[in-house]
Amino acid sequence: MSLAVVGTDTGIGKTVVTAALVARLREQHNGDGDPPRAIKPAQTGYPGDDDAGYVRWVCGEESAAVRLRTREDPLAPAVAARQAGDPIDYRDLLADTRAAMATGGVVEAAGGLRVPLSNEPYREIVDLVVDLGVPALVVARSGLGTLNHTALTVEALRRRGVPVAGVVLNRYTGGSVAERTNPDELERMCDCPVDTLPERSLDSPGDVRALADHLPERIWPPPSGGGV
Repeated sequence: MSLAVVGTDTGIGKTVVTAALVARLREQHNGDGDPPRAIKPAQTGYPGDDDAGYVRWVCGEESAAVRLRTREDPLAPAVAARQAGDPIDYRDLLADTRAAMATGGVVEAAGGLRVPLSNEPYREIVDLVVDLGVPALVVARSGLGTLNHTALTVEALRRRGVPVAGVVLNRYTGGSVAERTNPDELERMCDCPVDTLPERSLDSPGDVRALADHLPERIWPPPSGGGV
């Protein structure tokens, strides 16, 4: 299984969703070849922020995640690389990401689709998703303001020919009218399935792994081990 987890913004839960996905995929792995893992093509704010490290913590295995490029400044990857005087070559990054996905995996994007990713040549997150040729699962906020951001993200993916596996509204409580109406409204606006992940404690790896129970069945590979 290969999938890109993208978001409408930063800090909305892409890493949590990625960790839950990868943990479940590794639990379901039939032992034929290496199990799927999370791939973080570009991690900024490192080592303070370490999405691959979080996935490893949830899965309890060092091999559960890999990061390919790291920059210290908490900025868009291309901007952080420019600040560091260490530009990111897109062709090399794309090749390394494809190699890391050889046995399947979940690619976690950085920020939203238009985040600058590389310097030479200039590319954005959406370009990487397109070039990888994988479906995208969109993670978005649950509350007021998510309709516009989510619909624009889905539209941008489809304009570039990326299949949209669905939308996941994270940290859902149903505590406001906006939250309660957003799932159905987004299904009408985006013409794709919309699911919710409940607000809950994520203090232990087991708490995060349990979120996979709320992720839609359609994104999981069939028992034969086929792709999405």
